[in-house]
Amino acid sequence: MNDVEITGLTRRKLLVGGGVGVGLLVAWGLWPRKYHPNLRATEGEHLFGPWLKIAEDGQVVVGIPQSESGQGVYTALAQIVAGELGADWRSVAVQPVPPSPLFANSLIAREWASAFLPENIGLAADRGPVASAVNELAARDIFVVTGGSSSVRQFELPCREAGAAARVMLCQTAAARWDTGWEQCQTDKGFVTFGKRRIAFADLVVEAAKLDPPSPIPLQPSPRNRLSGRDAPRLDLSSKVDGSASFAGDIRLPDMLFASVRGGPIGDTALKSANSDAALKVKGVVDVVRTENWIAAVGTNWWAANQALDAMAPVFSTTGRMADSGQISERLSNAIAKGPGKRLKSEGDVDGAMSQEASTRIFKADYSVAPAVHAPIETRTATAVFRDGRLQLWLASQAPQVARVAAAKAIGIEVDRVVLYPVIAGGSFDRNFDSLIAAQVAVIAKQIERPVQLVWSRPEDFIRDHVRSPALARMSAAIDRDGRVAGLAVRIATASTMRELARRMEGDGIDNARRSVGGQYDVMALNGAVPPYSIPNLTVDHFPVALPMPTGPWRGMAHSHNCFFIESFIDELAHKAGIEPLSYRMQMLVGQTRLARCLTGVATMANWDGGASGSSKGLACHSLRGSHIAIVASARTSETGVRVDQISAMVDCGRLINPDVARQQVEGGIVFGLAQALGASTEYENGLPTARRLRDIDLPKLADVPEINVEFVRSDEAPGGVTEIGVPAVAPAVANALFSAAGIRLRELPLLSRGL
Repeated sequence: MNDVEITGLTRRKLLVGGGVGVGLLVAWGLWPRKYHPNLRATEGEHLFGPWLKIAEDGQVVVGIPQSESGQGVYTALAQIVAGELGADWRSVAVQPVPPSPLFANSLIAREWASAFLPENIGLAADRGPVASAVNELAARDIFVVTGGSSSVRQFELPCREAGAAARVMLCQTAAARWDTGWEQCQTDKGFVTFGKRRIAFADLVVEAAKLDPPSPIPLQPSPRNRLSGRDAPRLDLSSKVDGSASFAGDIRLPDMLFASVRGGPIGDTALKSANSDAALKVKGVVDVVRTENWIAAVGTNWWAANQALDAMAPVFSTTGRMADSGQISERLSNAIAKGPGKRLKSEGDVDGAMSQEASTRIFKADYSVAPAVHAPIETRTATAVFRDGRLQLWLASQAPQVARVAAAKAIGIEVDRVVLYPVIAGGSFDRNFDSLIAAQVAVIAKQIERPVQLVWSRPEDFIRDHVRSPALARMSAAIDRDGRVAGLAVRIATASTMRELARRMEGDGIDNARRSVGGQYDVMALNGAVPPYSIPNLTVDHFPVALPMPTGPWRGMAHSHNCFFIESFIDELAHKAGIEPLSYRMQMLVGQTRLARCLTGVATMANWDGGASGSSKGLACHSLRGSHIAIVASARTSETGVRVDQISAMVDCGRLINPDVARQQVEGGIVFGLAQALGASTEYENGLPTARRLRDIDLPKLADVPEINVEFVRSDEAPGGVTEIGVPAVAPAVANALFSAAGIRLRELPLLSRGL
């Protein structure tokens, strides 16, 4: 019996019925607060808390709760622990650990609280009793989440404390042998030292592990040390090079079968018929699994299983309106035209500024973005075994506890009967928040009673994708006689994506989640829509739109399109005012010294020429999650479309854990942003996306990737998010460059989506 059953309480009862605040905090007293580490020590290994174990041969193993999908989280978190410990990087390894309350991502819980909680409560989640309640709730709900560029921001302090505690225990053991105070001892490259004396961790670990951790934990004076803050080889690099790294598709178990699955159009869809006999005639096919909504073929190899789906020719029926691109555009336009909208930001008197026609000029423009697919290299893949009422699950997930719950619910067992083995992912870009595959593979494994690996085909992955919501922005501005922005109204119509994700994570079905939040205000839909500039009269409004397909977070989340809206329109206003775009931005960056430093820095890097007509250079900047970036792109149109020749970026991510990994992430984000600018989207017809293959979404090929130059501002500020900061400013910088090159203003993503 779990804790919720003991008390008869649920999260929703506490948040909605019981209220949030002192009463909620008192209610937590009904639960036990002791959590045990789920990092397991094998023979010859000794635990030093939930994050760390040290072997008797000196190997240091760091437990990582976050999903590694190429962003380098294994390396970054291990580097923090090992740096504070004083370990030799050559002896450091990582081990993924299953979800536990000890690894709850309370930072993301607070940042996303507006999506999970009633609006008036969620907006106060960054302070006071509400923040404390959300932190506690994150632990109780095992809210282990990888996303929002949060891993280092959330776990740097716990990782430092883990390394420091083990360091003190090792120093205490060595000091006892040397008959000196442990405070006089140091650690360096896997040794405890005192003057000229030194002892290897391997010779101290058995005795040290028996000591109690210090309280309080004494951290090193600075977070920068021999490891943290310096380049270090990625811990996952060698295994990826030699092929020993285990992705979801690499799992192999004795007697394992392979499955492929097919569902119908997006929406309230049911399976009407399928020719199972035809499937069983395909060589290698051993079984068919049918449910109300989808059908799967199981065989001795995946190719046979996938061919069997074609042979079955399944027929689906869908109730209600199906996704269609024309209707989606109409819904976005109607939402802004008819309202009502919900105001996030209001300063001054925008209507008054707009009405002063004698002293101002009024400019208006509409911008739009198409639905964007995630398209990671690895389609959704999972492996499962069901025996003796227990399910073992191998899966890459950004929300592993949600995946466990989904699998358990699908086959009617307790969550505690599901064991999840995290594996690394071949990309995600927030695709791996989706837990449908966990439920599907659980159902298949239970029916066939053998290990099974389910791999979605690329068409199935696109059809089931929770796309980055399409959006329409209606921008209006008043410019005074000196060219300054006297008033700005930002009106954005888009889905309530994060509220939809919250409902799915709470266990609502995909279609129910989509329907239940239609028309609800989502403050996170406006992330990045409040300009960083000092504008005396400003309004920012969200016009929620109920869309006929599921939407979900995408790398950069709403920042990815809202930056395009803001930075493209600011560029337009600069040209209308007859002021050079860099100077125009700089005069409005009041109190934004870090972003201003990025702008002036990138101008020097890229030999900014003012973006004059024919220069083919465009500028854009953005801030998110404690990081700042400015980009100059050089682009032009050609016979084959848009050609981007060079992208320069100046970035301030605060204090860097691993500069080389940070550079990789910013460069990767820039390429991802380029994909957003030129493709990565799909149209919809009859409830289905028109894109079915990677070739259908115009991703940039290696030959299309421009020269990319990235430099970092030296900073001692707290680490900011790195994974997403490279994405948002690329598209507006390219669009602004194309205006400079050809004098044509492109206001849709992908650019050139309707031709010149």
